[in-house]
Amino acid sequence: MTRPPHRPSIWGVCGGSGSGKTTLARSLFDRLGDRAGFVAIDSYYKDLGYLTLEQRDQVNFDHPDSLDLDLFVEHLDQLRAGQTVEIPRYDFSVHSRSTGTDPLAPRDVVITEGILLLADPRIRARLDVAIFLDVDPDVRLERRVARDVAERGRTEAGVREVFSSVVQPMEQLFVLPMGQHADVIFEHPFDLGEATTRILTEFAPPG
Repeated sequence: MTRPPHRPSIWGVCGGSGSGKTTLARSLFDRLGDRAGFVAIDSYYKDLGYLTLEQRDQVNFDHPDSLDLDLFVEHLDQLRAGQTVEIPRYDFSVHSRSTGTDPLAPRDVVITEGILLLADPRIRARLDVAIFLDVDPDVRLERRVARDVAERGRTEAGVREVFSSVVQPMEQLFVLPMGQHADVIFEHPFDLGEATTRILTEFAPPG
């Protein structure tokens, strides 16, 4: 008789843009070592290569419709079933998928993060642990400016305009209310090391 595959524990880290989701997720990943896998929901933005660059710039990337959530849910199910998935590669500088994929095999813990992670009830139902970061928007804006200018080829003025006209309104609809579904909420300021230790102590499977 074939032994059924071990089902990973899936942890999700959510919060507004610039709240520190990736930093906390990476801290958990580093502490768990070989026992953990990592996947960002941002890798599942829809491929807009068929649009011009000008048209892509008009897309609302803070709305759930910008993501291929069907594929993301399918991949979570495959990981839970003990199967390896192929994660898309996404180039934020041109709003389009890159060639190739990145394989992710199941681990004891699969960590995922993203601003819209808790907006879809299908995803919430598949998370064993939901973590929400509650950080003041002024703090998050400055972090987003630093990141997008350095890593995504944006201008500071452009980042600030998008944050006020698109990011914050979408957060009010799809992000901030989702904190009610979290198992753990960290409010700013919080200590990264202490937050990581708490999550591992409370939720890490034995091994």
